[in-house]
Amino acid sequence: MRRLIRFSLVLLVLCGAISCAVNPVTGKKQLILLSEDQEKALGLQSDPEIVASMGLYEDPVLQKFINEKGTEMANISHRPNLGYEFKIVDSPIINAFAVPGGYVYFTRGIMAHFNNEAEFAGVLGHEIGHITARHSAQQYSNQMLAQVGLVLGVALSKEFRQFSDVAQLGMGMLFLKFGRDHETQSDRLGVEYSTKIGYDAHEMAGFFNTLHRLSDDGGGRVPTFMSTHPDPIDRNKKVGEESKKWQAARPDNYKVGRDSYLRMIDGLVYGEDPRQGYVEAGVFYHPELKFQFPIPLDWQTENSPLQVQMAPKDGKALMLLSVAQGNSPQQAGQTLVEQASLQVVESGNVSVNGLSAFRLLADQVNAETNATVRVLAYFIQYNGLVYQFLGLSDPQGHLVYAGAFEQTMRNFRALTDTSKMNAVPERVKIVTVQQGGTLEQALRAAGMPATRLRELSILNGMELTDPVTKGMLIKTVGK
Repeated sequence: MRRLIRFSLVLLVLCGAISCAVNPVTGKKQLILLSEDQEKALGLQSDPEIVASMGLYEDPVLQKFINEKGTEMANISHRPNLGYEFKIVDSPIINAFAVPGGYVYFTRGIMAHFNNEAEFAGVLGHEIGHITARHSAQQYSNQMLAQVGLVLGVALSKEFRQFSDVAQLGMGMLFLKFGRDHETQSDRLGVEYSTKIGYDAHEMAGFFNTLHRLSDDGGGRVPTFMSTHPDPIDRNKKVGEESKKWQAARPDNYKVGRDSYLRMIDGLVYGEDPRQGYVEAGVFYHPELKFQFPIPLDWQTENSPLQVQMAPKDGKALMLLSVAQGNSPQQAGQTLVEQASLQVVESGNVSVNGLSAFRLLADQVNAETNATVRVLAYFIQYNGLVYQFLGLSDPQGHLVYAGAFEQTMRNFRALTDTSKMNAVPERVKIVTVQQGGTLEQALRAAGMPATRLRELSILNGMELTDPVTKGMLIKTVGK
């Protein structure tokens, strides 16, 4: 929640008769709901919502690199006239994804795990392949944008979803799943496109091995790329064979670009960025916005530039913190009542740790299903903004969760502890191996703790027993 902003969810209405279109990659006709203009409109609609939800990672050097390589690859693709955009989003998850119309995104998490330019180029080609082969457009047609769970996969009541400012359209595009045939085709296109711009596509297979190791490693670090990109058992082998075939047909001195890539990511933020807000010992701290509040025991938390979402594991309640609309707590409360058509049960001015606030208890009744959501809301004035807490449950659930809602909301306060305010993220640090040996020896010589050696071996795309030579560059992490 680095930048707490408010935006309204605008639903893109796509209309028109179902028609058969010629797939630009296969040359075959396919049934699809979206014309190319509608694809572009969908991408144009989804992009600001994805950016607002995840935030952009500001790194001029890396951005210049992905723009140059992306444009070069788009120009030799099957659909060079889409007007592609390439962005790095500020998320530690390990993922890359594409949206219809030419939008391609890489998380800083996946950028940290690439070990050369060729690995990046292979995945770039794979994602462009999803666009050129119209996979996302076809999945959209098939699924009509399946909804995404709000908090860490917890199945929350659909009645709660309308209260969340998370962009359902844009984030839904992110989680469209592709079938094995689509993945295989995009792998082939990734090999083709990266080969055509001069990279060794064998490295793409090597990166898949990194993803497999992350999946097998446990500890909650399974890359999102693996869940949104179903992985055929023999994927590495097929990519290797495809690379060999393309290189035989186009003999060249294909690039890998290991050192050049590692130098570009030196200093890249690694893992969670505490400056955007973090949880420690059951308390959420936001160093930049200078506030804190407690998290209910055993609740799961998801933090984004738009809001903080909290939910118990049973998914029977949801609590949100965001910035409200309005210049005062009272005005913000009235705005919510009007926009959400709430039936007010009780309301009144309160003080939250010396801060002016407005408390609201209300119901929203769904006219179609007659289902009721009980809403407890606090609107708190702090540092020129009005912060909005929403606690959502059904009326029976409110009896269970009201205490947890109140405990969190009434304990919102200014953050003054400098040790919490000065928290800094870890970053990728590129070091030069001083003496030949194994990766493990080099990491230990660089001061890396034993507890993180396996993690760092995966980050480097190597085994701990792999040899390293003097002068070789490797990744470490540190603050």
